[in-house]
Amino acid sequence: MEKSKTSKTPMRTTTKLDKDEQGKPVDQKLYRSMIGSLLYLTTSRPDIMFSVCLCARFQSSPKESHLHAAKRIFKYLAYTLTLGLFYSRDSCFDLHAYSDADYGYFKVDHKSTNGTCQLLENMLISWFSKKINSIALSTTEAEYIAAGSCCAQILWMKNQLEDYGFVFKSVPIKCNNTNTICLSKNPIQHSKTKHIEIRHHFIHDHIEKGDIEFVFMNTENQVVDIFTKPLNENHFFKLRRELGMSNPN
Repeated sequence: MEKSKTSKTPMRTTTKLDKDEQGKPVDQKLYRSMIGSLLYLTTSRPDIMFSVCLCARFQSSPKESHLHAAKRIFKYLAYTLTLGLFYSRDSCFDLHAYSDADYGYFKVDHKSTNGTCQLLENMLISWFSKKINSIALSTTEAEYIAAGSCCAQILWMKNQLEDYGFVFKSVPIKCNNTNTICLSKNPIQHSKTKHIEIRHHFIHDHIEKGDIEFVFMNTENQVVDIFTKPLNENHFFKLRRELGMSNPN
């Protein structure tokens, strides 16, 4: 790592990996070992979550283009060796969450990538980046499914925190899609979303109960963009700071 070249971001904004069937095959064992090490590291480095999960989709038949993408993540790690999550003991226990989805980003099957994260004030405590199982027919559907996953995680965390004496009434989920917010408040008025599985409509029930509430968050400040798509250098640095990542003094 000390002798390697460095990179300021884990992935270029122009990167769109596919199967690259005409590409040159690489050692599958080497590629899998690299991805395995990186996946282990994502438990403490959320800033590489999206890039690692994207590269992990090609472990069955890795090509040179996939290897180059994985090596760039290592170059980024070499540039940020001391970067880590910071948890302040003075921070409040104010539970809130962010939810987002990138509609049809994955070139292979056009399935959307969902990203959510949950924070206690400025302390990141849970996050994920995942390709959804079905193909979303619209941005609203992709965002709505992501919000459903975020809601389920929030409900679990609320129950866990109650054991420690922390009770939360209405936890805000910050979303940058107004159609998703409207759909969550009244799912039956949107005839075009009848095909969405019933299990995703449980959001409306929990909004009525006051367990959660949706809050609009403009795209520029949507923290979970870092879990759903490659970002330019300035935007990546900004969202990384919002996750509470910093270098020790």
